[in-house]
Amino acid sequence: MTPAGHIGRNHAHLRWSKNLAPAQTITSGETITFDAIDSSNGQITPDSDVRALSAFDISIANPVFGPVFIEDAQPGDALKVEILALETASWGWSAVIPNFGLLSSDFPHASLRIWHLDRTTQTATLPDNDRVRVPLRPFLGCMGLAPASDADLSVIPPNPAGGNIDCCDLTIGSVVYLPVQTAGALFSCGDGHAVQGHGEVCGTAIETPIKATLRFEVCKGQAWVKTPHYEIPASVSVSAGNAALSQSGRYAATGLGSDLVEASKEAVRSVIEWMVATRGLSRVDAYMLASVVGNLQIVEAVNMPKYLVSMAIPLGVFIDA
Repeated sequence: MTPAGHIGRNHAHLRWSKNLAPAQTITSGETITFDAIDSSNGQITPDSDVRALSAFDISIANPVFGPVFIEDAQPGDALKVEILALETASWGWSAVIPNFGLLSSDFPHASLRIWHLDRTTQTATLPDNDRVRVPLRPFLGCMGLAPASDADLSVIPPNPAGGNIDCCDLTIGSVVYLPVQTAGALFSCGDGHAVQGHGEVCGTAIETPIKATLRFEVCKGQAWVKTPHYEIPASVSVSAGNAALSQSGRYAATGLGSDLVEASKEAVRSVIEWMVATRGLSRVDAYMLASVVGNLQIVEAVNMPKYLVSMAIPLGVFIDA
């Protein structure tokens, strides 16, 4: 399918806002390509050393690219985003940044590592360490929509319409559903990662420039999508959990909260609402099924002031799956 348009690096922005002019307008079902610089916004290069972190300007970090206006998208709809292709650069970086990360008090000193990304073997290696070889699993850390209010939102913490969700399962072949907050949805993305574990505990993944191809569809009447939801088909391996998940695919809902308990409750409530709306279960049966087969996991633990948790249900438990 020929893309309907392209979003280049000249369409970067540092806030979620309904007042941003669209960089591209498309109709439901069309595809867009994106070329996104890494989350440092060019402050770290393949030749950087730890001194780059002492001059790091957080105010220009984590740019996203867009926005894309999708015709017929209205508040109350869900925007379906299919991840068709992702291509990393040949390099990436990871860092310990003082006062940032889950164990920031344990690791007070700055540290920077530059990775070599081999796109032929799909592995990441460090130049001076032959004991570590990491399979690539690229994804976009940021995918989100403009908020409903006129207030601008930071691109750093996640929000109910997506944003910096850093969910490592949103790789090629996966699908994310975002709740539309304003006319046209105004989708943007960025924050390329070559690979990351759930939680992103030190505060960085392997950060890398990335090229993405995404297909968009407006889904009417999906009121249960109030936070990001996502689906991983059977053809896409999962990053955690039991074999049944990777064999059947899974559907997940996320929860945001100022602590992990509240975020977990929101994720479970949201996936219950999905099962009631789409699978014909009662609320109590959906609750019990979530306990029997659901996987609750921390998606993002460092983008304060919100934690992001997901609850995933294997699709193979449903007879019509």
